[in-house]
Amino acid sequence: MTDSPRNDTADSLDIMKIMEMIPHRYPLLLVDRLKDIVPGVSATGIKNVTMNEPQFMGHFPNRPIMPGVMIVESMAQTAGVLVIRTLGAESEGKHVLFMSIDNARFRRPVTPGDTLHIHVRVKQNRGAVWRFTGEVKVADVKVAEAEFSAMIVD
Repeated sequence: MTDSPRNDTADSLDIMKIMEMIPHRYPLLLVDRLKDIVPGVSATGIKNVTMNEPQFMGHFPNRPIMPGVMIVESMAQTAGVLVIRTLGAESEGKHVLFMSIDNARFRRPVTPGDTLHIHVRVKQNRGAVWRFTGEVKVADVKVAEAEFSAMIVD
C-alpha cells in the first residue's frame, strides 16, 4: 500500500502509466507525471529535480544546474506521451522520435529542488509528423521555451 493515491485519471497520468507509454528509463526519464491532458491539443508534464540525479556530478560540481538539453528533452517526452495518449490503440508498437528543435531559449537556471511545469501544445499534425511549442516554468517563472517536431515511427 502506498501513502498517496495513484495519479492516473482521464486528464492525468502517473509515472507507472508514463513508463508504459514511452521507453525512457532512469536516468533519462525526465517527466514524473502528466496533468491537464487534452488529447491532440496540450498537456503539462511535471518533473521534480533532485540532487541525486547523475548530471549534477559534472554539471557543475560546485553549482548544480540542469543542462538545457535535458530541459528540452523533458518537453519532448511530455509531447511524446501526449501523442501516444492521443493516438490510443493506434500507437501500439510505435515510438515518437525527435526531428527538430527550433528557437530554444533558456531564461533562468534550473537547480535541485525545483519542480518543472512543462507545458506543451500541438502546433500542427500532418500524418506521422507533429509540431509543438513548449514552455517550462518553475514557480510560475518561465525558465525555457522551444518549438520542436517529432515523427511517429514503428
